[in-house]
Amino acid sequence: MSLGGSYTSKFNPIEHRLFPHVTRACQGAIFTSIELVKSLIEKTSTKTGLSVVVNLMDKVYAKGREVADGFKENIPIIFDEYLPKWNYRAIPQNN
Repeated sequence: MSLGGSYTSKFNPIEHRLFPHVTRACQGAIFTSIELVKSLIEKTSTKTGLSVVVNLMDKVYAKGREVADGFKENIPIIFDEYLPKWNYRAIPQNN
């Protein structure tokens, strides 16, 4: 498994700095469970201080869902300062 090339966005420098180290941490392992993959990725680190935090999302998302009418017009979108094209958050409104 190589996470350093084909699974990264060519425009996202964060992925290119992280994934080679994750690949090295997983090298030679046979993935038999999500827990094993999580523990291997969490062990990823570098001499310069990179450490990785893994959060598993076990929710099942429906395929083909449409965006609700008015969603884009009514929900605040906060764009990242460093990579605004790739990193952003939609902030839900409390009703």
